[in-house]
Amino acid sequence: MDSLRLIEDLSNANGISGFEDQVSETARKYIGNSMDVKEDSIRNLYIYPKNNKGNRPVVMLDGHSDEVGFMVQSIKSDGTLKFLPIGGWFSQNVGAHKVRVRNADGVYVSGVVASKPPHFMNASDKNTVIEINNMVIDVGATSKDEIVNQFKIELGAPVVPDVTFEFNPVNNVMMGKAFDDRLGCACVIDTLMQLQDAELSVDLAGCLTAQEEVGLRGAQVAARTVNPDVAIVFEGTPSDDGFTDPSIAQGSMGKGPQIRHRDPSMISNPRFVKFAREIAQKENIVFQDAVRESGGTNAGAIHLANTGIPVIVIGIPVRYAHTHYNYSSYKDYVEAVRWAVAIVKNLDKSIIDSF
Repeated sequence: MDSLRLIEDLSNANGISGFEDQVSETARKYIGNSMDVKEDSIRNLYIYPKNNKGNRPVVMLDGHSDEVGFMVQSIKSDGTLKFLPIGGWFSQNVGAHKVRVRNADGVYVSGVVASKPPHFMNASDKNTVIEINNMVIDVGATSKDEIVNQFKIELGAPVVPDVTFEFNPVNNVMMGKAFDDRLGCACVIDTLMQLQDAELSVDLAGCLTAQEEVGLRGAQVAARTVNPDVAIVFEGTPSDDGFTDPSIAQGSMGKGPQIRHRDPSMISNPRFVKFAREIAQKENIVFQDAVRESGGTNAGAIHLANTGIPVIVIGIPVRYAHTHYNYSSYKDYVEAVRWAVAIVKNLDKSIIDSF
């Protein structure tokens, strides 16, 4: 399988929280008939290898399929669109960027996030941060009638950043949108593919979970559905290089995948973390330890499901997460998958019971 093309297609797919259909369709294209695929009504996609036995411990591999974006809230008489954020955005990162708005026919229409030009600003305006509720999306229309009848844009329409994936072969760096968490989705698929013919002591369940960015909603459903014994969550995590003293940075792009010890949503199972770190050292996988003050992942929901589930988070550092444009190292991605494959190959019931 061409992993880089998989990442490209997943990144380019449009899918804010609740509208992940294109992402699921892309995943299905790469999986084909090689594994069993099911989907629930919240749009979680479940991927099961055909060599699962049904009587072994279950390892859940999770990556969330939604991306941060926006939703059309109202249509103004001049043909511009008021919108709400879906997921966490900082308003200063939103204006003057291109977006795609899905119309009633399912076609994505290009537009620009507009605000008052500086020519019409007074001194006070220029020193005031423009909030999202004072921005509009302009698709080139001049009236509400044009929006409704020609562009066929409706209230509730999903909006995504208009960004196309790029890869620089010189330094193996990828640029695109939605690396949080399409990189995680790719990791799930890639890991499952690489383990298809392996002799394992566990069963696997891949989950591309919906609506993480609005409250870990799909993960709550998926954890109850899969009922795993342990879980590995893949996440495109915010890279802190460039914003942090290099001596204490924990998410530098190009310096390997992360393993997360804590964030506000979860303290990682320390025994599972220790096991994963030992596997990495044995396999000569360079990794970074992350102790996060903020943020959260699907692990926050999964580890509380059922009677409690040991979970680790493997992160691929992403520069400028929750903006239009993300950078990430393909090498970090490859090592994250290699790490997960090695972890799964070394898991068995006795080890899982020790967690």
